[in-house]
Amino acid sequence: MVHVLSSRILLRPTDPERSRSFYGRDLGLAVYREFGTGPERGTVYFLGGGFLEVSGRADAPPSPAVRLWLQVADVAAAHEELAARGVEILRPPVKEPWGLVEMWVADPDGTRIAVVEVPEDHPLRYRP
Repeated sequence: MVHVLSSRILLRPTDPERSRSFYGRDLGLAVYREFGTGPERGTVYFLGGGFLEVSGRADAPPSPAVRLWLQVADVAAAHEELAARGVEILRPPVKEPWGLVEMWVADPDGTRIAVVEVPEDHPLRYRP
């Protein structure tokens, strides 16, 4: 097996400034590093155990098959905070049949983002 030291999701937005504003200001992700210059410069955000890089420019939005999964400690608090920042909530927090509490938002290019809370009693928190 390859020994992975770090991981990063790469997004090529149709409007880099709009996407940087969404991920940095609206979602409140902290910047890990920036590189390059101009409107297509790269910005890498902390994303829990990995990173999200927004750089370059695409002619078309990413495939609808591309989705992000962000785990938070309290999805109800995240819902309030994101709604207050003007983020469009596609679906408010709902406890799913599989036990996770999920809320859905989308970035400016329509990339769907699941904001998920794993309850304390959920099996994902424990290894048998």
